[in-house]
Amino acid sequence: MTVILTAIQSDLPEGAIGCTFPMPRLRKWLILSHRYLGVALGLLFVVWFLSGIAMMYAGAMPELTPEERLARTPPLDLGRVTLTPADAAMQAGVRRTGRVVLRTVLDRPAYRFGAVTVFADTGEALPEIGPAEATGIAARFLGLPASQLRHAGLLEDADQWTLGQRRQLPLHKLVADDDRRTELYVSEETGDIAMLTTRGTRALAWVAAIPHWLYLTPLRRNDLLWRQTIFWTSGVGVALAVLGLVLAFTQYRVQYAGLMRWHYVSGVIVGVFTATWVFSGWLSMQPWDWSLQEGVGAGMRQALSGGSLELSHFPPFDPGAWEQTLDGRHPKEIELLRIQGEPYYAVRTGEGQPLLVGVIATDAGVALRRRPEPFSVESLRARAQEAVPEASVASADLLPEFDAYYYSRNPRAPLPVLRLKFADRDATWFYIDPRLGQVVARFTRRERAERWIYHGLHSLDFPFWYFRRPLWDIVVIALCLGGALSSGIGLFVGLRRMKRWMWRT
Repeated sequence: MTVILTAIQSDLPEGAIGCTFPMPRLRKWLILSHRYLGVALGLLFVVWFLSGIAMMYAGAMPELTPEERLARTPPLDLGRVTLTPADAAMQAGVRRTGRVVLRTVLDRPAYRFGAVTVFADTGEALPEIGPAEATGIAARFLGLPASQLRHAGLLEDADQWTLGQRRQLPLHKLVADDDRRTELYVSEETGDIAMLTTRGTRALAWVAAIPHWLYLTPLRRNDLLWRQTIFWTSGVGVALAVLGLVLAFTQYRVQYAGLMRWHYVSGVIVGVFTATWVFSGWLSMQPWDWSLQEGVGAGMRQALSGGSLELSHFPPFDPGAWEQTLDGRHPKEIELLRIQGEPYYAVRTGEGQPLLVGVIATDAGVALRRRPEPFSVESLRARAQEAVPEASVASADLLPEFDAYYYSRNPRAPLPVLRLKFADRDATWFYIDPRLGQVVARFTRRERAERWIYHGLHSLDFPFWYFRRPLWDIVVIALCLGGALSSGIGLFVGLRRMKRWMWRT
């Protein structure tokens, strides 16, 4: 973000010849307001613009994606699973299951019932993870000997890299003696790797997300203070940008010279983008909850699943049957699901989308069957309609590609996707993954407006060119550099003008 900063003398602008604006007092007020607000925020706007370029490639704060975690996760040893999910839950005293996943913890298969972890071979609950266990988990995750890791302490409060993982505190911090200077954070409660950073990702964050979002630890720990800081700096920035646009018109007959000419010309070119960028940044703080809208479909998840998860419907694990069903693929994580009233396993191998395996009743008992085909549009539409009896489905479209609202620049968002538009007062849209029968996105009318007013204006991610790189990169970088140039020059000239005024007084 930037602003059209102007350093102009009380009567005539510095470096300007002639001025015909008819209201001297108003003109003087505009110039002085623009000048001093620009001096106050100019450096911040330069930082916003330059860090915005960095964020195009560095992304947000460092994160450990599900794909990266699965890639480093060892395959499940199903031969050691002696307990069914129902038996493990009963033995551990788990009554409310929530999300249920079978995964490897401390080299043993374990069920994860929400936040409770139960070993699948003995039914024991996972004990609290201490420094030695955390070091072993980190060593196995990185494929390094434990001697190359140093336990750097137990975090009770978030540091710079775990601000988004505060719900997982306390966390063990481990520092690896490797070429990348890797740092890991292991949950004391679950043993999960909550975060992984390297020297490279930390350096990129310091030139990208941290300055752009003002994501400094002392400020970000206080959510209210951080939100108010962003709200007021961007709000004042909107006023500053609008003043600059007004002066761009009222000063068009002024003949600028030197740095002021460069400042004026660059400001005229990027002024509109400056105003929209800072305005959309202000909107990201949700002033007065402007985009929040209730919509419909509170029971959509329940309607698509057909009810709560019934652990008794999942049989004991038979390694031979699983190997045959998966054609030799090695599962790393198995999630228990209920889809349209039937039990299913979502099997993640670390390669592509999860495989869906159903539990089929036979004369001899139960059997496993892979489901390669998606659930039908008709069945998904019918169940979605059950969740929203007060409004009809206006349209149902199976999209093979992203549209203007459901899109992603990485492979996480599943395709094809079923888009259901409801004729309710909030015009709610649902996007449903037909392979797993689950809602992956939901937008009300206001949320769709926010997509254009915030994301569209802030990222210029309009469909006609957002995926046609490097065209988008070239245009956005040019605008950011122009904004940084205009802001930097304006800040320099404004400070020089203030210095001269101070010497005269």
